[in-house]
Amino acid sequence: MSGLSERLNFPVSRDELERRWREVRAAMEVQGLDVLVMQNNNDYVGGFVRYFTDIPATNGYPVTVVFPREEPMTVIRHGRRGEDMDVDPHGDSVLRGVGRAMASPYISSAPYTRLDDAALTLDALRPFRSARIGLVGTSTIPLAFGEHLKQELHGAVFSEESDLVNRVRAVKSEEELDCVRATAALQDAAMAAAFAAVAPGRRDSEIAAVAQHAAQDLGSEQGIYWCASAPPGEPARVAHPHSQHRVMGEGDLFYLMIEVNGPGGMYTELGRICVLGSLSQQMKEEYQFCLEAQRYCMSLLKPGVAAGDVWTAYNEFLRRNGRPEEDRLHCHSQGTDLVEPPMIRSEEPFAIQANMNIACHPRYVADGFCAWVCDNLITKADGSVEEIHKFDKQIVELG
Repeated sequence: MSGLSERLNFPVSRDELERRWREVRAAMEVQGLDVLVMQNNNDYVGGFVRYFTDIPATNGYPVTVVFPREEPMTVIRHGRRGEDMDVDPHGDSVLRGVGRAMASPYISSAPYTRLDDAALTLDALRPFRSARIGLVGTSTIPLAFGEHLKQELHGAVFSEESDLVNRVRAVKSEEELDCVRATAALQDAAMAAAFAAVAPGRRDSEIAAVAQHAAQDLGSEQGIYWCASAPPGEPARVAHPHSQHRVMGEGDLFYLMIEVNGPGGMYTELGRICVLGSLSQQMKEEYQFCLEAQRYCMSLLKPGVAAGDVWTAYNEFLRRNGRPEEDRLHCHSQGTDLVEPPMIRSEEPFAIQANMNIACHPRYVADGFCAWVCDNLITKADGSVEEIHKFDKQIVELG
């Protein structure tokens, strides 16, 4: 086998990819599935393609992966019309585990190309016309794509199999956990760079750009940099770049969320607050309770505990202490998706297990102050957690 391409940014090892394929194929055999089909067009909440291939889907361009139980993968991407290449699944330095790569110049903004990738996928599925086909990530597969497959492969049996893959990828390997820790360290450095640049007269967007520059210098590829500044007494909500035009002033609070991936495409997220002056005693006390709420939620994340039970217990804690109940997604797993199951909400079917990478970001508003913090943890078999972000949790007072 040839070595990895020097162009790849912090790739996972071949051994790690083979572990994923092996575990998913074992689960497919139990379910009687012959092949999986998945499609993503981004790497934010579209991480199935990255998980199987270590190649991200980006910028809204659809990438389809056909994953047979007993054969190499086929990858279908935007590219040259009629492209159909045989690939060495053991020797290619980029397309690892791939036996066939197909392409066509299709794009979702041009409706007349909407079936181009489906047609190529049908070609790849020719040996499976009467097979059991699992669709992975149906919430992101376009309607036209999915309907065309089912219409043409009327002899096949289709099923939704996202959870089959999610059960495998929710529990991280040691290599994946090392990537998770490295991503958290990258975010710590980006947060430090951003807070060093905060000053009256600067726009929120300028500080987000500093964080993005620092993170990408350290190897991050994709993710979000949401932030907001606000005067005391006006609750802030971190927002996307279109809403980052405000100019900071003396005494303002500044909130920054760095939710980006790092080595191996693994996501974590870090959220912190700084103030362009000093905090009132009331704000300090309220923020300390927010940290207590985060610690309490983390203490509930023990192997075997149902996610719905964590949700219920956490809201009971908030009620007992006179704070508003949580109605957001305040705690969830991460990996090659920015948000993965299990999510801490009442409907979540998965339970907590050891070696999960979980983000915990409680937020509520009290007396005009938005109390908020965000960190990642790794669950442990003994019921403890490893907090992996090292950036100080206290609100930074810039004097």
